[in-house]
This record gives sequence, structure tokens and C-alpha cells, in this order.
Amino acid sequence: MAESMRFSELIQSERPTLVDFYADWCGPCKAMNPVVQELTRQIDGKAKVIKVNIDKNRDAVNHFGVRGVPTFMLFKNGEIVWQHIGGTSLNNLKDAIELHA
Repeated sequence: MAESMRFSELIQSERPTLVDFYADWCGPCKAMNPVVQELTRQIDGKAKVIKVNIDKNRDAVNHFGVRGVPTFMLFKNGEIVWQHIGGTSLNNLKDAIELHA
């Protein structure tokens, strides 16, 4: 319960929050790790980036209807403003953040 409350607080921000729903057993998720790390470095505070393990956070997965991993959701003021299922490019993630920053 405390974890889901914390998650809710994180996505309520006016600053965009990119959520990377992933699983430890997921190959494409592992391939996206360096991309997400580079994104975090490049956006320099324009957005928060958090990783959510789907096997440990079933409430969030069910609430947001995550059906595949990796799934990226960009939240602003608690609302989903962009989402992408599957691997993607650094530029695609940056463009989504820039659009909503």
C-alpha cells in the first residue's frame, strides 16, 4: 500500500514523470536499460524517470493496464500524456518529454 501511495505521489507532479515498466526476465527491457540511463543523463531534470518492476508492483500494472514490457508511460499531473509499448529510441523518449516539459 505504501508503495502504491508513493507511486501516486510521483506521477502527480507538474514536471513530467516517465515510468519504465519492466521485468528482470525481459530481454528487450534489458536492452533498453542503457537507453533509459542515457535519457536520464540528457534530460537533466526536465522530467523524472522511474523504473517499475511489473513482478513487484502488480497494483500499478493492473491499474494502468500494462500488458507488455517494456512499456513507457509519461505522466503529467497524474494523467498519462504519452505511452509506448516495446523498445524505442532515445530520441523518441526525449521528444515525448520535450513535448510535455
